[in-house]
Amino acid sequence: MTEIERRDRRVQRVVAGIYLGIPVVLLGIGVWISTAGSPAVWVGCLVPVGMLVLGWVLRRRHRYQPRWWAGIGGLFGGVGGLFVTLFPLAVGVWWPVFLVLPALLVGIVAGAALARYADRVLLVPVVPELADTPYELIFRLRGLQLTAVLLGADSFTIQSRPVLRSQKVEDLGKTYPLSSITGVFEVALSGVERLKFPIPLPHPPIVTEGPAVILQASGDDWVLPTNQATTLIDLLNRRRAR
Repeated sequence: MTEIERRDRRVQRVVAGIYLGIPVVLLGIGVWISTAGSPAVWVGCLVPVGMLVLGWVLRRRHRYQPRWWAGIGGLFGGVGGLFVTLFPLAVGVWWPVFLVLPALLVGIVAGAALARYADRVLLVPVVPELADTPYELIFRLRGLQLTAVLLGADSFTIQSRPVLRSQKVEDLGKTYPLSSITGVFEVALSGVERLKFPIPLPHPPIVTEGPAVILQASGDDWVLPTNQATTLIDLLNRRRAR
């Protein structure tokens, strides 16, 4: 078994723990509490059952997309914290309700921490063989808040996060098939350049000195500042050559 295969197994075990393990644990707690109450209390078990169904569906979509793991981990962890402190009220146990806020915070942090751990297992250290996997690889852009490039199995996306409810995610992203990329080069920025980007940015860009990637695709030519320029270019070229 190769190092990448070992990483993949460890990562997928953690991802399964987030998407499926948390709901299963909550379902076990719900069943245990429900046995001490009336038949109507069993309705509360629909919460972890619903989480389990949702986790099953989302895991199939997100298993190779690390950008979703922390959000789902925090969501499921937070719901778990609320469930274990509020559901005992159904059987007349009141004292856990005083722990609802700490449990909520601990659940969010724990779920997000599991996702960060999976991300580290996958990416530390970054090796060229990652390009041969189906994982979406994320590279933050320097000086551009909430903006990153996503190197997918067959596409390259420049993506920002919406900061206003009126903003649509699809309006804040530009995707190129890998087959449309005609050139990718590393360049050093002095910090005085004025850069244009293919998407609207949530905050004005701050151009700083350091490495960057020149991306040429579909007739477009963009300069993308990133401290991981060399790594991004190596992985991108390897995926393009597959």
